[in-house]
Amino acid sequence: MKSAALLDWLSALRVYTHPRVLGMLSLGFSAGLPLLLILGTLSFWLREAGIDRTTIGHLSWVGLAYGFKWLWAPLVDRLSLPLLTALLGRRRAWLLLSQVVIACSLIGLANSDPVINLAYTVYFALIVAFASATQDIALDAYRIEAVAAELQGAMAATYQAGYRLAMIFASAGVLWIAAAVDTSVTTYAYEPWRFAYLVMAASMIVGIVTTLIINEPEVAVSKLIYENEQLAKQTIAGWRLNEKLANILAWLYGAVIAPFRDFIVRHGRQALLILALIAVYRISDVVMGVMSNPFYVDMGYSKDEVATVSKVYGVIMTILGAVVGGLLTLKTGVMRTLFLGAVLSAATNLLFVWLAGRGHDVSALVLTISADNLSAGIASCAFIAYLSGLTNSAYSATQYALFSSVMLLLPKFIAGFSGQFVDAYGYETFFIATALLGVPVLGLVWLAGQAKFETTISNK
Repeated sequence: MKSAALLDWLSALRVYTHPRVLGMLSLGFSAGLPLLLILGTLSFWLREAGIDRTTIGHLSWVGLAYGFKWLWAPLVDRLSLPLLTALLGRRRAWLLLSQVVIACSLIGLANSDPVINLAYTVYFALIVAFASATQDIALDAYRIEAVAAELQGAMAATYQAGYRLAMIFASAGVLWIAAAVDTSVTTYAYEPWRFAYLVMAASMIVGIVTTLIINEPEVAVSKLIYENEQLAKQTIAGWRLNEKLANILAWLYGAVIAPFRDFIVRHGRQALLILALIAVYRISDVVMGVMSNPFYVDMGYSKDEVATVSKVYGVIMTILGAVVGGLLTLKTGVMRTLFLGAVLSAATNLLFVWLAGRGHDVSALVLTISADNLSAGIASCAFIAYLSGLTNSAYSATQYALFSSVMLLLPKFIAGFSGQFVDAYGYETFFIATALLGVPVLGLVWLAGQAKFETTISNK
């Protein structure tokens, strides 16, 4: 019996050999590279440069670009880019454009010293954030359209693996590179950070090459889109507008209004519950994450120690968590794995309270990072699979952008005040507060699971 169960689980692992599932490794790398360069790693750079914690917390609001990407997601979903769309297709054209902009903006960020002109640092970080959010819109649509629903958990897992590998490079890689060329160990030096960020800009070639060699998803423009535009044209016809303006308004309805209306119509009263769950599911991790690097600096950990433990070993644990999460969603279902991820994400934040009381203790850092990142991998994989299952393939880019934007808005806004909270109450109280933020999530996951069960029964 045990042998049969083991073989069953081993058989489930074959899902990771699917060509498009494997392909998400490199695409996930492309998506993961810019994020920490404007958030976590940048906060380490800023803190070492002597920027105060309150300012660092406020600067984390550049990440709100990810929270508002639903505003331009309809353009990415439907608007053709001159020449590029004809050559590459809808998804790949937007991917290539965003990746080139990211690379150029990282060069600008590398050449701005926050001590001399912090404003330039912020401007280039904002451009990276907007271009990275645009890349995410196109990439999420590609991921949803590329395979069937039953493979979405595996796609999420390999995407997370590639994403986390990029985060190793964008965090540990930057710290190692900066440390290797830093001749002033005890004082701040700008040149090592400049060199490290230029290397990161050059590394965007991985995403650019990948975009050029992958195939566009074989998804035709949905009949639903055509029907919605025709319905809009019939309604607008009575307004006595010229034909060009009428066509523009009909396109805007199909691209902007119809995706959101579709979500509300399909989910009815449950739509608000779903949006509430999405809005708070990752809140404990996101709020805590802004202050994690300043915490490591203030606890006396060196660049090499943080790079090795937090940015390499920890990310490996996250990848392991993503693989486990992918298997759990396949074998036990998305909602059970989602609940488990919520429990673990909140509980492991309490380990940082213990770590804060240990002082400079590398062994304690290894244990804390291992547990925290393993739980983050499980939660992220389940959450991505959950969001993917909510979308209508006709509006995959716009609807997924809405979900992922809702996911970040509240956590990123609250995280902007994290530096002030730490200054006022200390790190221990801060970490306890972030754990408590995760408690309401458990109730929302349970309610969403019950609602999904009732919908399934009624559909039968």
